[in-house]
Amino acid sequence: MKYLQNLRLAPRMGLGFGSVLLLLVAIVTLASLALESVRHATTALVQEDWVKAESVARLEALTRANARRTMELVISQDPARLAAVRERIAATRKEIDTIFGTLDGMVHRPEARDLLASIKEARGVFVASFSQADAEVAAGQRDAALRRVEDETLPRLDALQERTAALSKLQKKLANDSGDAVVAEIRHAETLMLGIGAAALALGITLAWLLARSVTMPVGQAVSVARRVAEGDLSVRIEAEGRDEVAELMRSLRDMNERLASVVGAVRGNAESVATASAQIAQGNADLSQRTEEQASALQQTAASMEQLGSTVSLNADNARQANQLALGASQVAQQGGEVVGQVVRTMEGIHDSSRRIAEIIGTIDGIAFQTNILALNAAVEAARAGEQGRGFAVVAGEVRSLAQRSAEAAKEIKSLITASVEQVEQGNALATQAGSTMGNIVSSIRRVSDIVAEISAASTEQSSGVGQIGEAVAQMDQVTQQNAALVEESAAAAESLKHQAHQLVNAVAVFKLAA
Repeated sequence: MKYLQNLRLAPRMGLGFGSVLLLLVAIVTLASLALESVRHATTALVQEDWVKAESVARLEALTRANARRTMELVISQDPARLAAVRERIAATRKEIDTIFGTLDGMVHRPEARDLLASIKEARGVFVASFSQADAEVAAGQRDAALRRVEDETLPRLDALQERTAALSKLQKKLANDSGDAVVAEIRHAETLMLGIGAAALALGITLAWLLARSVTMPVGQAVSVARRVAEGDLSVRIEAEGRDEVAELMRSLRDMNERLASVVGAVRGNAESVATASAQIAQGNADLSQRTEEQASALQQTAASMEQLGSTVSLNADNARQANQLALGASQVAQQGGEVVGQVVRTMEGIHDSSRRIAEIIGTIDGIAFQTNILALNAAVEAARAGEQGRGFAVVAGEVRSLAQRSAEAAKEIKSLITASVEQVEQGNALATQAGSTMGNIVSSIRRVSDIVAEISAASTEQSSGVGQIGEAVAQMDQVTQQNAALVEESAAAAESLKHQAHQLVNAVAVFKLAA
């Protein structure tokens, strides 16, 4: 058996079928030899024995026929009938001569040849007697012919028929013996073929059993292994012995089982990981879906707020443009005010100069009044000295003094007023200068404010455009978020399906039983 297991299937099958074919060739050869012997025996039986038996039987029949014709020849009175009988007797004799010629070439047994010779002798005697009787009939001696036939011809015919019957019996016996020999030969051939066939059958069954066992046992093991693998049992140990295809199949099954166990182990681990990951993905997708919905709601609110902000920014842009226009107007007014303040400053400077000059004039007038008062005082003194003549002059001097005093007082008052006015003018000049400077600063500030407002207006315009773009972007983000929400829902459904499929995969892989 181990020798067969070390042979590959083709040589093994070749050995088995070759042995069967050799047995078949042996059977066919022996059967051919036996059949050839039977054929020879049958040929001898058919072509010789039965031919001789038939020839002897035909000879016997022809002899009896001529005996009847002999009696008819003696009895008949019809010439035409007699001529016909003579022709038939002549034809029968020729056929009998032919049969004797055939038997001479075929009869080889001494007893048969002796009988054949005695038949020829008896026939010769019978034919001679018949010829004499025929001659007597032809001569009209019917009574003599009849007596010859009854006394001589018929007894000789009986002797001829007895010898012919003996030869026929002998030939039949020889034919039967040949038939029995053929039957015995056939039975011997049958026995030989049955024996060889039985031996070939036993050997074929033995070879078939050995070949089938050498194939079916490992194939049965392979089927058992495959069935256990199909049932999910990957812990089976597979032993492979021999170098034939079945052993290679067992080794391939062993490699397949080991690799399948490795793959199933990896698939089981990966399936569990996928199941865990899919559960986490499903939970994450659920959270993401909720957050996406919240984000979508927030984006809708943001979009509404952006619309409000857009309208507010547009309003601010309009207000900024109006403020820019007002700032430009204020700048122009402030510039005009600055020019007016400059004119006021210049006017105040002129007033200040005039007040200073008036103060100087008032000082001069005050000096003149002081001198006039002194002169009036001197004139009064001189008038007093002049007495009566100077009384009018004294009055005039007094009036002059009074006027000088009043002028001096008025000059003082004017001086004090002028001084106060000069101080106020100086203060006004300072204030006007300060106002001019302030107006300059205001003009500069208003210009800066105008520039800033212009920038604010431009920025508000850009901001309005940007807010519009942001609004569009937020709307697009809202749309994308809605789409993302739908995709997240689909992803959540897919993750849930993946989770379900992963659990199914885990359950499916759990069918396999791995080695510890």
